[in-house]
Amino acid sequence: MTLQEVIDLAKQLSTVDKVRLIQQIVPDIERELIDEIPAPRQSLWGLCADLGKAPSADEIDAARVEEWATFAREDI
Repeated sequence: MTLQEVIDLAKQLSTVDKVRLIQQIVPDIERELIDEIPAPRQSLWGLCADLGKAPSADEIDAARVEEWATFAREDI
């Protein structure tokens, strides 16, 4: 039986029976949602762990000075 067939059958029910159907199905859905424990996520620190040690502020400043030293300054 397909979902569309179930929906078509549910549409044929009276309003009271539709409410009863919902009351019977909702606890099952809630239980299934609670039972599904989400997988633990890896932290951002863990995702970057294989990259090694980050450069220090002094190393970053030295790299900037080195790169800007050869930058053409005629247009500035």
